[in-house]
Amino acid sequence: MAPSLVHLPNGQTLTVSSVFAGFSFKANDLNVHNSAFPPGWTIIIESQEDVDDEVAVDGQTSHDAPKKTHTRRFRNPTLHGDNLFISSISNPSNTDFKPATSPTRQIAMMLWATLWWYFHQPKPNPYITTKGLNDHIPEDGRPKGDWRINIKREGIFKGRHLLPKLERMGIITSEDSSVGESVNDRSGEGWIKMFTSQRGFWLIDPRIFLFTLSPTMHSPYPGASPYPSRPGSPNREGFALAKPDTPGEMPQGLMTPPAQSPGGPFASGSHLPTYYPPPPTIFTFTNNIRHPIRQKPPAQGETFYTRYIPSLGQYLSFRVASLSHKSPTHRGPVSDSTPNFLPPGSGVTQGSLPSIANMTINPNDTDLLHKWMNDPRVDALFGMAGPRSVQENMLRDALNTKHSFPVIGCWDGKPFGYFELYWVKEDRLGRYLSSHDYGNWDRGFHALVGEQEFRGPHRVKVWMSALVHHCWLADPRTERVMLEPRNNNTKFIEYLQDVGFYKEREIAFPHKQAALMKVRREGWEAPVL
Repeated sequence: MAPSLVHLPNGQTLTVSSVFAGFSFKANDLNVHNSAFPPGWTIIIESQEDVDDEVAVDGQTSHDAPKKTHTRRFRNPTLHGDNLFISSISNPSNTDFKPATSPTRQIAMMLWATLWWYFHQPKPNPYITTKGLNDHIPEDGRPKGDWRINIKREGIFKGRHLLPKLERMGIITSEDSSVGESVNDRSGEGWIKMFTSQRGFWLIDPRIFLFTLSPTMHSPYPGASPYPSRPGSPNREGFALAKPDTPGEMPQGLMTPPAQSPGGPFASGSHLPTYYPPPPTIFTFTNNIRHPIRQKPPAQGETFYTRYIPSLGQYLSFRVASLSHKSPTHRGPVSDSTPNFLPPGSGVTQGSLPSIANMTINPNDTDLLHKWMNDPRVDALFGMAGPRSVQENMLRDALNTKHSFPVIGCWDGKPFGYFELYWVKEDRLGRYLSSHDYGNWDRGFHALVGEQEFRGPHRVKVWMSALVHHCWLADPRTERVMLEPRNNNTKFIEYLQDVGFYKEREIAFPHKQAALMKVRREGWEAPVL
């Protein structure tokens, strides 16, 4: 298998190469600030297949006899037959980076990155065939199985406390939820049949696992700092983090918002994971509606979601819209279309070099909305055409709304559309639904694509599924995402159905007849890649 380049959601890349019985993962230190991974690790991955060798009993075939299996080298994913463990780790020199404070978290990070690579592979056939039972039924009428990979208690995972810790983190699971009889915690009882499913993996927030290694005081790698450093100037006098007190000195980490805004979800001067659980449920009333107090959205200009889309070769990101008279500078990852000539540890990244993506040449968000809303195609759906003041007031109102916030979608940093993410219970939609139709944490969004170059069925499905993905990650209590497009917007409704939505019924708003479209967490599999 040829080496492949894996793009992580924090903009870093890994090179995955085939080795004996498995694959090696190498962090590409040419470099994105500090490398979130040690120089590399190796996995062993193999596939088990059932051998079609039926046992005849009294002249009849027995389906209850133990099945024989054949183990082979991994080539393409199987539905349930792949087995994985990390066999070795190559850590960076202690003269450059301090050892990870928590080795368990470091291993969890490597496993998460490995699974990120694995679940970007071609999806296996989901249909389950049982000879003599359903093999006479057309394939699309047979039962479907969840795609999963088994995590073996071997290699690095053989430690007696490691798999239990990984299970508590949510990255692996087991169908055996019993305590077990054995009093010997070295026996591994109950931790043999561990796995990660595709459905479960995509519901894990990357911020739980991605973190960075702290450089030593005399590290020659200024790129280890999350703040800017002059290219090619190793600091051997001591290492201190610069303070982002002035514009232009904001952290250069993943999803860094414009100057004078707080860092994005992965920006961490402490080099620790940046995931925080959602707040406890405390209720309040708004317009006679009892609902949970909502956590504040990200700041204006702050990017809260980014992911590389292999099928398009671009990064998709979403940031909060801004009233600033300047165009927000994109500091998140972009697809790399230039040769990687930067020396290791230079402190310079491809994303920090001048490019179309990070140059402030785009109109500001109000100007974008003015242009998009006055497009007849968009005006037919949104009805917000008019002078610039109309769109400015619309954006101002959206930023001051407690149950929703305005969003700008970007491809490689270039804005393409406008969205509004809202909580259904306090939204206008909630007033047209019965209480059993939604929960306290269910969400919805409005959407428009303003740039012609970024239209098309596949792009629509990608950003649709990405917004749903964000809703699941933002709060694990969210069980449904809803949209209410006009019922004659058949093309948009078909796109929604293609990414897992279903039409429940129609709703008569004063201004439109809408189709109520829903997708449930339990029925959602993965974002479009």
